[in-house]
Order: sequence, then C-alpha cells, then structure tokens
Amino acid sequence: MHTSGILQRLHLEDTGVPIYVQLRDQMLRLLGARVLEPGDQMPTMREVAVALRIDLNTVRHAYDELERIGAITLVRGRGSFVAEPPHVQSSRATAAQTDSLARQTIATAAAMGVDPVALVKRITALAQQKETKS
Repeated sequence: MHTSGILQRLHLEDTGVPIYVQLRDQMLRLLGARVLEPGDQMPTMREVAVALRIDLNTVRHAYDELERIGAITLVRGRGSFVAEPPHVQSSRATAAQTDSLARQTIATAAAMGVDPVALVKRITALAQQKETKS
C-alpha cells in the first residue's frame, strides 16, 4: 500500500490520550494488520505531521517509540522502514516483554477509562478470531 493510504487511515481523537500515543498505537495496529510489510517505507514524519495537522516533534516522538520497540527502523537520510519481525526469544525475555506490554496496556486502559478485565476478554476474543482466520 502506498503511504498515502496509511495517512488516510490515521485519525486523532480528543480522548485525553497523548497524541503521540494515539499515533504510535494506530501505526502498530496497521503494522499488525500487515497493511505495510517488513521492508516497506513508512510515511515521512513530515507527511504525517502535515496530514494530521500536528507538530513534527509529536510525530518524531511516536516514531522514536516505534523504533524503540522494534516495529520500525529509522535510516538517516533514507526514511523509516517497517522492521523485520523479531526472531524467537528465550522464554525469560519473552515473559519480561509480555509483562511490560501487559502493564503498559493496563495503564493505557485505565487512562482511557476502560476496564482491564473487559479488555482482556476482548483481546482473547480477537486473538481467537485471528487464529480461526489463519
């Protein structure tokens, strides 16, 4: 998909969740849905800032977060690219990463006024749907 298709799918809401978090999470959902494949170029930070009418530093913060968690790779002078999926890690590393993600998700849910237990049930249902489609 061309980067303009990505830009059309992004939107911000006045939910109290920081803009960079909304942007990061939406990008993660698009990457998880394989809208962009590993190696594909991401929209430039400037393109995202202009399309969403937000500050470039906000977009940079979201992209930095995406790079930190390994979802994208930033290449100076060339742009941002969807990262290759990580290799299977040891069970200890996976457990620590899972705990960290769970805590982050619970905090985000709480900030949005979403019951964490209801969220777990919904995540489980969505994961089961994905398994049956695979």
